[in-house]
Amino acid sequence: MTLICHARTVAQKLACFPTNEPVEETELASCSLASRFAMASRLICGPELRSRQTAAWFGHEAHVDEALRDCDWGRWQGQSLKDLQRNEPEALQAWLEDPHAAPHGGESVAQLRERVDAWLVALQATPGHVVAVTHPFVIRAALIQVVQGEAFHSLDVEPLAAVELRFAGRWRLRLSGMNLEGAEQ
Repeated sequence: MTLICHARTVAQKLACFPTNEPVEETELASCSLASRFAMASRLICGPELRSRQTAAWFGHEAHVDEALRDCDWGRWQGQSLKDLQRNEPEALQAWLEDPHAAPHGGESVAQLRERVDAWLVALQATPGHVVAVTHPFVIRAALIQVVQGEAFHSLDVEPLAAVELRFAGRWRLRLSGMNLEGAEQ
C-alpha cells in the first residue's frame, strides 16, 4: 500500500484547519503521479474535494472510501492556528496534549486512530497494491499504527532515503512531498 497526501490547499498555506477546499493544481503533479503509480491495482481516496482532485491526477477512476475522510474538525473547521492560540489557548493545548480531547466538538485524535486502525485491519485481506489518497492526519494515524510496539523492526529505510526531523519544542518527523514550487506556468 502507498499512502499519498492530497495536494496543497490554501488552508494549508494559511495554517488553517481545512474546509472542503480545492487543491492548487499543477501539471507536474498530475504527470508524475500517473506515471509513478501506474501499477497500482486499486486507487482509493477520501471523500473530500481535495482528495478526489488529487486522485484524479492518476488518470483512472478512484473509489471513495469513507474511512479515509479527514478528521472531523468540528467548530475549528476553517479557523487558523493563530486565532485558536489567541482565542482558545487552553482548548488548543488540551487537544495537543490529550489524544482523547475534542474541545472543537469534532473527532478526537484517539477516535481518528481507531477509525484508521479498523481500516488497516480490513485492508489486510485485500490482495494487490493499493494507492490511497488521503489527509495528513489520516496518514499520521496509519504511521502510528505501523510503528507501535516494537517500532525499530517496523521501519524500512531505503538507500538514499532522507528523513527530516525538526525540533521546535518537541521533535517532529517531516515526510517530504513533491517540490512543486515554480511548477505553475
